[in-house]
Amino acid sequence: QVRLLESGGGLVQAGGSLGLSCAASGRTFSNYVMGWFRQAPGKERENVARINWSGSDTYYRDSVKGRFTISRDNAKNTVYLQMINLKPEDTAVYYCAAVRESSIWTAGNIEYWGKGTLVTVSS
Repeated sequence: QVRLLESGGGLVQAGGSLGLSCAASGRTFSNYVMGWFRQAPGKERENVARINWSGSDTYYRDSVKGRFTISRDNAKNTVYLQMINLKPEDTAVYYCAAVRESSIWTAGNIEYWGKGTLVTVSS
């Protein structure tokens, strides 16, 4: 059974930092893009960041550029999201996701989802 298990969410003050981890199990994620989406209350799920298998290609949504860093350790089947200078508008449930590199990175194409971890940024 394929599982994506997120950890590292929590409550932090604005300007603070948090690191999220996503441990994948049940298969090898070679040639898979992995990354993060988030969903705030009352809003649609949105793409945050993604990284390809080799780590040579990354993407960030404009609002997190310069503050979030995505990385992955393929030996551990784990993807990370380091977040600094957090803002209240970053408050959301963060979901780990994976899709084959041959697919387009959109929520509708995601093959595997984690259950999410809550990040709350207080002002």
